[in-house]
Amino acid sequence: MDGISSVLQRIAAIEKRFAPNPTEESNFADYMKTANNQLSSGEKATAVQSASSASAWKNVPAASLEGMIYAAATKYGVDPKLATAVATVESGLTADAVSPAGAVGVMQLMPDTAKALGVRNLSDPRENIDGGVHYLKDLLTMFQGDARKALAAYNAGPQAVKNYGGVPPYRETQNYVSKVLSLYNQ
Repeated sequence: MDGISSVLQRIAAIEKRFAPNPTEESNFADYMKTANNQLSSGEKATAVQSASSASAWKNVPAASLEGMIYAAATKYGVDPKLATAVATVESGLTADAVSPAGAVGVMQLMPDTAKALGVRNLSDPRENIDGGVHYLKDLLTMFQGDARKALAAYNAGPQAVKNYGGVPPYRETQNYVSKVLSLYNQ
């Protein structure tokens, strides 16, 4: 029980460390909060689109999740808007998200995938985002820039995409690809 308590305390400390300072919030952060709060209303795509303009990125605090996504996307040569759409669909931009399958963090990395990418601490939002965007770049490279295949591989694994020669006929994966591309293309 003491171990769980210390883990929860550590998570709280990390969340506090990475929480955006309300006095530093930019239009981008406001857009993303609006997008997260309106996921079911269909307004998320518009918020992500507006937030992805160059002027919106300019004032994003580097310590915010959005700033971390932008930094990682820039580092790996991935469109920040695509990386943001993936993070939004994966976790709703929630640093402490854990899926029933065991995927962790903003980019919902599986532990084995994260380890292969050199991510040591899945719960660290900066490492999680860096690993997730790195993985997205690897998949985009693997599938010659085909975003649909790369996104399907992010969700279902690259082997499934190779086996089917494209987006596998899994309802979850098909819905995932559609949601991410809808956010990205608006």
